[in-house]
Amino acid sequence: MNSRRSIVIGTAGHIDHGKTTLVRALTGINTDRLPEEIRRGITIDLGFASLDVTAPDGSPLRISFVDVPGHALFIRNMLAGAGCVPAVMLVIAADEGVMPQTREHLAICEMLGMSDGFTVISKADLVNEDQLTQVREHVAEFLAKTFLGIAKGPVLAASAHSGLGLGEIREELTKLATRVEAAEFTRPMRLPIDRVFVKKGFGTVVTGTLLSGEIRVGQNLVLEPGARSVRVRGLQTHGESEDFAQAGSRTAVNLSGVDVAGVSRGQMLVMHGALAPANVIDAEITLLPYAPALKHRARAHLHAFTSEVMADISLYHGDPVKPGTTRLARLKLSSPIMLTPGDRFILRQPLPAGTVGGGRVLDANPLVHARRAVTEGWLEKMAKSAPALQLELRVQRRGSEGVHADALAREMGLNIEGVLEIAKDQLDSAELIMVSGEVLVSRAAFINAINAVLAQLKTAGAEGLKRAVLQDQSGMKDEVFCSVIARIITDRHAHIRGEVVTIAGAAPAISIHGAQKLDAASAVYRKAALAPPSVQEAAQQLRVGEVEMRRLITLLIREKTLVRMGSDDAFVHLEAVQKLAGRLAEMRGKTIDVAAFKAMTGLTRKHAIPLLELLDRERITRKQGDVRIVL
Repeated sequence: MNSRRSIVIGTAGHIDHGKTTLVRALTGINTDRLPEEIRRGITIDLGFASLDVTAPDGSPLRISFVDVPGHALFIRNMLAGAGCVPAVMLVIAADEGVMPQTREHLAICEMLGMSDGFTVISKADLVNEDQLTQVREHVAEFLAKTFLGIAKGPVLAASAHSGLGLGEIREELTKLATRVEAAEFTRPMRLPIDRVFVKKGFGTVVTGTLLSGEIRVGQNLVLEPGARSVRVRGLQTHGESEDFAQAGSRTAVNLSGVDVAGVSRGQMLVMHGALAPANVIDAEITLLPYAPALKHRARAHLHAFTSEVMADISLYHGDPVKPGTTRLARLKLSSPIMLTPGDRFILRQPLPAGTVGGGRVLDANPLVHARRAVTEGWLEKMAKSAPALQLELRVQRRGSEGVHADALAREMGLNIEGVLEIAKDQLDSAELIMVSGEVLVSRAAFINAINAVLAQLKTAGAEGLKRAVLQDQSGMKDEVFCSVIARIITDRHAHIRGEVVTIAGAAPAISIHGAQKLDAASAVYRKAALAPPSVQEAAQQLRVGEVEMRRLITLLIREKTLVRMGSDDAFVHLEAVQKLAGRLAEMRGKTIDVAAFKAMTGLTRKHAIPLLELLDRERITRKQGDVRIVL
């Protein structure tokens, strides 16, 4: 296994400011691979190169470059590369200084949440010392209020042709690579695809920057959007075959199960069931200071990682977003893309084309029927909350329904282990409750659920309610309902006998001795199935009087354990009727006469006729002449 740590760094800067030449001087690799790029001498699409260095602790370190085009016409390609890198090397030519694409590229980097990097004044051999000093001052002023300000990152003068400053750049790259926040391993594997091609003898190959997790040879993955199952045939990082690739590395993946025509830039490789595409998101959006105001229901190009879609923007307040301000908005995407909370994106207006702002995803799974004002208040809390409170807010909004841990993990873009780690303190303090080992419910919602069930039981009084009826009335899912019932029984707020739950303190319908007799009576009819005894026969079996037997039968009918058959004084256990209905369901639409019914059930006419009358009454069958139609 390869233990070399990898980090990906992007270039940024105006066209012809020497980004590609500088990368070639540092790595020996020309990232311009397209014939038109070589012919015209400009970068059109993304280019890739790597540099192996030794970290201060002596460990091997690979620095991968994503070299982006500087021309305004190819800004879409630049965004596809910048969206996947954590740090940047901004390149400004000494003979031209800060130019329009310098400004736009740096603005994009800030909108994407980058917080580290450094600046290179390239082509330093083309100017004299005085001019270089003036350029330094101008660049320092330009960077002053950005994440690349001199207080945060150096400005190095260099020349790819003379070799000036290349050593200092390598040193700074090593420092940058060792201090950049480690790639996320607690999140599900995500690899946004930026290149797709066919390699002779191998088939389909995709490349990208592995944002989180790891990929292994032989692994089954999914291409999203599209839910296309694929298998990893092989892996390479910069031409070297590997058994696995870790987060933070540039990775080429040889896929089986899909042709090259079935893959495109913008798709993402993910684990089965770990994440789902989003076509509606709630986000915090920010406009650049020099951008025009953004109106409610405006349309814009949304760029996230290597994806690009159109977005219809609905502001949570109708008045336009002013330049330099931040607002909450719901974005409806023209086609689904892979996004999770915390992901950054860029917004560009169609005409005149230009970057106007960016944003941060707050929720990629908005609740469909939630009221707008409630959602807005919830998003305001989410925007300024730490991960633990964000998780709690997500559970709280589900109320007593709760949310499965795996569904919450998908919603938050985390592994289940990550969810449980974040929720540990809330679970320990019982602010959140885990029911059935898989569903999270807030303490307030669980208490409300208990109170709702107790209120239903109080209304039912001494007769109580069957569990199924109680759950149906409460509208709770199985896991939450079972935990609520267990809690109220444990706390002695209610008691249960068989399937009937009764509020504590209510006068019991029968004594303990009577309950035993009731269970015995139920057992007699359950055992008899479709050939139940008469009242007198049942009384003899239980050794009770007929009056007592009829009282027990009345209680069992009230509990819906027994059902009266026809007009005769005969009763049958509900389980037997349900099983018979299941058998008849296979005959739906067919007819059956008494003789056929007797043959099917093995009953005599004594039991068959009352039972058929019961089936007619329950609309399981309908009598038509001498036969019955199974409904």
